[in-house]
Amino acid sequence: MKLNFKKIFLKNKNVKFFYYLSVFGRQLRPKFLLRKKASVLLNRDLTQQSEWVRFRINYYNKLSPQRSLSIDAIPIKDYKMPEKIRVYYFDSKQFLDYFNQQLKFQILPGDIIAIPDKPALVKSRPIAGDNANSVLLNLDKSRHFNFITDHVAFRKKKNRLVGRSEFAQAHRELFFQQYHSHPLCDLKRAFRSSDHDYLSITGHLAYKFILALEGNDVATNLKWIMSSNSIAVMPMPTYETWFMEGTLLPDYHFICIKNDYSDLEEKLQFYIDHPDEAETIVKQANAYVKLFMDQAQEEFVSLHVLKKYFVSTGQSVDL
Repeated sequence: MKLNFKKIFLKNKNVKFFYYLSVFGRQLRPKFLLRKKASVLLNRDLTQQSEWVRFRINYYNKLSPQRSLSIDAIPIKDYKMPEKIRVYYFDSKQFLDYFNQQLKFQILPGDIIAIPDKPALVKSRPIAGDNANSVLLNLDKSRHFNFITDHVAFRKKKNRLVGRSEFAQAHRELFFQQYHSHPLCDLKRAFRSSDHDYLSITGHLAYKFILALEGNDVATNLKWIMSSNSIAVMPMPTYETWFMEGTLLPDYHFICIKNDYSDLEEKLQFYIDHPDEAETIVKQANAYVKLFMDQAQEEFVSLHVLKKYFVSTGQSVDL
């Protein structure tokens, strides 16, 4: 077994120090080299790319031609580092720097749960409805895109559902009130490491089932759960990010419960009694996560999402 550096030294988390170190390294890149690389990547014939790559580009960016930008759109060259939530700036600049700095765009940082009136770059969007104006980029990726290695086999884990949260939102509070004393559940109000009942990611991995309720937008823990040997338990998602939560299949990638949570016990007991079916979900979730681990592909898709954004808003992508 290989040494699990992330588990032992980083507690299965993405550490901000290394994130900012990579940001600093990117800022040292000569712009002419980025433009040269962009010319190669963006001039590739998309029809020669895999169906999955083409699907992703058009899934993140559903814009049709001749869309108009908001009056708040700015040229890339005028994009300045904000005082707060700087990760959105760094994660978007990572790819905006490849383009002509005169091109205009709008970015909406934070947990976006409404669809903007004009095309904008966002981290999250509603799954339902016409969400074309919400163009997804992988933003706040250090927090949201945390994949782990789990060496504990599913059958060796506890037959319980674990959940740690402030349970602040109404729908989370409802779940807590219904199940905090249920024998199949280990639920505690704990969010920060200083909280009495706090449980690390590694601690969660002792359980077969991990609660993944949406918060302000998506469930942040869903990505690392799906990369583990445990199973995410949640209703059908209503928001999505770069992880394309809207494409996840119920009882295939995760255990799906009703919106009122009334079938939780039934679903947990079924997968406790049918471990083969549970392990199939684990394998399918792991396979889905691997689709996002090819860094060259992630870069290619990101650049083409932006290219389509600029072209769809009537701008010429001069390489």
